[in-house]
Amino acid sequence: MKKSLFLLLLGLSGLSAEQIRSINFNGLLHLSNEVAKEISGLKIGDTLSGENTDKAIINLFKQNYFDDIYITSDGSGNVSINVKEKPSIARVDLKGVVTNDKTAIQSLISIKPGNMYDELAIERTKEKIRQYYESKGYFDTVIDVEKQAVANSDSSLFLTLNVNRGENMIIQKVNLVGAKIFDYSDIEPVVANKSREFMGWLWGRNDGKVKLFELPTDPLRIQDKYFQKGYLDATVSSPYLNAYFDNYKADLTYYVTEGKPYDVSSVSIKAPEYLELDNNKIIKSFKLSAGDRVNSERIRRDMKILDDLVADKGYAFVKVYPNTIKHEENNTVEIEYEVEPGEQVYIRNVQVSGNERTVDRVVRRELYLTEGNLYNRTDLQDSIDALKRTSYFDDVEIKEEMVDANTVDLLVDVKEASTGSISGGIGYGSSDGLLLSASLSDTNIFGSGMKGVVSVDRSKDELSGQIGLTNPRIFDSEYSLGGTLYANDRDWNNYKEKSYGFNLTLGRKLTRNLSASLSYVIEQSKISGMNRILIDEVGYKEGRNLKSSLIPAINYNSTDDYYLPRRGILSGLSTEFAGLGGDEKFIKLRSYFNYYQGLKDYINYDLIFRYKADFGKIWDNGYVPINEKLYLGGIRSLRGYDSRTVSPKIQASNKQWYETGGEISFNNSVELSFPIIERVKMRGVLFYDYGMIGDSKLNEIKRQSTGVGIEWITPIGPLQLIFAKALNPASNDETSTFEFNIGRRF
Repeated sequence: MKKSLFLLLLGLSGLSAEQIRSINFNGLLHLSNEVAKEISGLKIGDTLSGENTDKAIINLFKQNYFDDIYITSDGSGNVSINVKEKPSIARVDLKGVVTNDKTAIQSLISIKPGNMYDELAIERTKEKIRQYYESKGYFDTVIDVEKQAVANSDSSLFLTLNVNRGENMIIQKVNLVGAKIFDYSDIEPVVANKSREFMGWLWGRNDGKVKLFELPTDPLRIQDKYFQKGYLDATVSSPYLNAYFDNYKADLTYYVTEGKPYDVSSVSIKAPEYLELDNNKIIKSFKLSAGDRVNSERIRRDMKILDDLVADKGYAFVKVYPNTIKHEENNTVEIEYEVEPGEQVYIRNVQVSGNERTVDRVVRRELYLTEGNLYNRTDLQDSIDALKRTSYFDDVEIKEEMVDANTVDLLVDVKEASTGSISGGIGYGSSDGLLLSASLSDTNIFGSGMKGVVSVDRSKDELSGQIGLTNPRIFDSEYSLGGTLYANDRDWNNYKEKSYGFNLTLGRKLTRNLSASLSYVIEQSKISGMNRILIDEVGYKEGRNLKSSLIPAINYNSTDDYYLPRRGILSGLSTEFAGLGGDEKFIKLRSYFNYYQGLKDYINYDLIFRYKADFGKIWDNGYVPINEKLYLGGIRSLRGYDSRTVSPKIQASNKQWYETGGEISFNNSVELSFPIIERVKMRGVLFYDYGMIGDSKLNEIKRQSTGVGIEWITPIGPLQLIFAKALNPASNDETSTFEFNIGRRF
């Protein structure tokens, strides 16, 4: 710009004041003359002067289009504005960047094809790339910019950003100077910047890489660790990173003052009387009571309890403040939770988004808050859980958007799951050989919420299939209706079974989590190939049997997700009454109980604890065929043993053992699920299974197993790979070490 003003002075030095008769531009490529003239501010009829030409140049330079500008005049009022435009960017290439980083960097940089080349923008881009790599622990990243003119064009450039990624700064040691209560091993789980462990490159080990943007918050994490132990006077300094750029290693130091721990002397609540809170009852439900050591984590949980109670009364934007009064003379603290409820809030509109396939009414029928309702936090959370339990959505978020002091809009944002799937499974058993299964299913047909399945299972000894359709909410009511046609052709160890049948189920939702159903089953079966010992000694019959039965059932579901629950209970009880006509006469009771608890809030790690149990009992009211008896074994009951092979047995004269089936059974399992690759929803699982089965006594046969597995929510459904070890197999047991399944709840 200095050059341009100098030329301007030269051009005007010999000019006397003159009136502008015409304005012409030389060198414009991307702007039109009219637009450029308007930007300059010069107008025909104005008197040409040093002041207005200076202003014209400044106005044009502000557009960031030009490298050089100067103004000349012929002395007769014909003004020429001579410009040299910056070249435009035709293409931007990134080199030296891996694919995963490339997408992220492209979203960060501000220079794009079509932009004018600008040195300031280039420097900003280089700084953003350096900051990006520093956030990932790479220091001394160098970016060179290569410019190449486009062939046959002086106004366009190809830009290449050559990125030489720096080196990782590795933390060798973390020092806590002044700390006595905690050492590094105590604070290691909560801080982001950790020292490198031996074989730090291995998954699950600390690699020691500096996370620059986490450094300012690590002292707060350490301080909160002290607060959780009652050290309310504890202070932690800013981090001191002593870096050695010759070998890219560093020591990290914090200076800590601990103080003394405090105990809670009293807990109280200060809230407006119109809230009608039972303060004594609420305080009894708190995690932190008088006499306890102060714990910041428990304080936060108690605040959440109080916040939710007030929000359930319609106060969506309630605020709870923990006021503390410290008594240093005896190291106690009074805690008073002050409640500012704000105004009661009603729902104005409910807006649903993200449901590209699922129709709005299918989403809305699961909501417990709708237009005109008083806001309720529990209803909001129950709505989220109900939507997740449908299996239609991978994620659900409901946001409150304030309209005014007394009304909010609810924004229901759903991320649809892949509900239609082609599922399959494979396993191997010592007797059955290769086990295959396949199904075509959809839990949300055409976005209607209806569920359908067509499946086939095949092994060396079995061929079975089914076709089913269920409407979980008939006309969006609380009633459900479903039916299944099925056929089986099985060749078990001790008999052959061919059966086909139909079941019809009518259900009703009783409460948010409780439902009841009544099913009717009619089934024709044919038993053949049975060993004589089962007929003569046990009393089973060959030939055709007709079963006609009613099955009342009740089910409870408070889980927070369909495939991967982290919270809640899934349980049910059913009783089958066979004998409404037909040959089979018995009563069969089945019950199950699944408990899920995520442990992240307690240990800051996404570990999920699961307990699952099943119980079965049969009463003989006339005749129970062998195919209706109870059996254990397989991925659904007792892993590590072949399907249906854990059972009372009888030995024939040929020394072969035959399963007779049990009349009472119980099996349960304890599981721990942990993340492996979170971004692709892959998890690992450790499990222990234990089961019992018998004729008259439950503990006649006891079996147990343990193992590991992989759980993966894939685009075609949830996948399980199970590696199991039978712990106490009998000599006549049939075991299985590997099983594979797609399409089943974890």
